[in-house]
Amino acid sequence: MVKRWVWVVPVMIAFLLMGAQNHALAVHGGKKQMRKAILLVAFGTSDAEAQKTFLRVDEQARKTFPGVEIRWAYTSKMIRKKLAREGKVLDSPEVALAKLMDEGATHVAVLSLHTIPGEEYHELYRNAHLYGLMEGGFEKILVAKPLLSSPKDMDRVAAALLKNIPGRKPSDGVLFMGHGTERHPADAIYLAMNQVFQDLDPNAFAGTVEGRLSLEHVMPKLRSRNVGKVYLVPLMSVAGDHARNDMAGDGPDSWKSILTKNGYKCEVIMKGTADCPGVLDVWLDHLQETFSHF
Repeated sequence: MVKRWVWVVPVMIAFLLMGAQNHALAVHGGKKQMRKAILLVAFGTSDAEAQKTFLRVDEQARKTFPGVEIRWAYTSKMIRKKLAREGKVLDSPEVALAKLMDEGATHVAVLSLHTIPGEEYHELYRNAHLYGLMEGGFEKILVAKPLLSSPKDMDRVAAALLKNIPGRKPSDGVLFMGHGTERHPADAIYLAMNQVFQDLDPNAFAGTVEGRLSLEHVMPKLRSRNVGKVYLVPLMSVAGDHARNDMAGDGPDSWKSILTKNGYKCEVIMKGTADCPGVLDVWLDHLQETFSHF
């Protein structure tokens, strides 16, 4: 097994930046009747098929936390505006929290459905912290960790995803597409995730739309495995715009087009990570751990 020391340092930096954020952001005096609530936060999607994934997440969350008020928020202003034009109103996290506060919620757990503790996660955490400082507001507000928040999370997610590719032969390659970022050290988590996939299956790789793990970075390693067929799988909560266009689109710059041009037979798995029960369990475990502090 290839040792993972090459990515331990940058990944630990990313985890340290995330910090011990599963703690109380607000603890106020003056006891009120406890009213718990959960806010599920995602980047968002306007794709109708991808929205079905969030419906399944919602259903599973309600089964896990019966009787608890559950709300949704999208961080993407662009997607919120697009949905509003279609008559579908999705709040920003800030508006959703303000509504919960106004309605008398006392204890709120916020679950980030982002993949890594990157820029958007930290913005979500900072804004939740500001709500936690308001006098007369929430007695306690906690932010649960995103999907890939520890080496254990990465192991669980990789194993679950590799088991969730129907019809794949051991000789077939798998390429998971994450979003990636050039602006945050948490991008190193994708490098680590690539190694986790490799340790479990030498024909499995991770790449990103942005950041260091570009397709050009992955292709030589894929070529060295002498695979003829490659499964393309999103490493994102839903199979939205990036999956349908950057990964599997018909344009010349999509991963499918580039790989096909280079002689690979491609098969697309158009399902997000939240569609995989074993992966969704990781998110819900984070939420349960957070909720246990109430």
